[in-house]
Amino acid sequence: MEGEIIFNIDVMLAKRKMSLNELSQRVGITPANMSVLKTGKARAVRISTLTKLCEVLDCQPGDLLEYRKADTP
Repeated sequence: MEGEIIFNIDVMLAKRKMSLNELSQRVGITPANMSVLKTGKARAVRISTLTKLCEVLDCQPGDLLEYRKADTP
């Protein structure tokens, strides 16, 4: 089983006291696509989207992304 990349958007939203809808507006993507990122269901993310997220949330990519190892049986 593979590890996974987790988006910690909800953590940053709480720190910035911002709603998901506000973030999606400011980043320029639909609330549905932002939800896909937030829930970790995205298969890919554009660097330009990651850049805009960091700009709007005033953070580094490492604040948003986390690698989790798969549980070994």
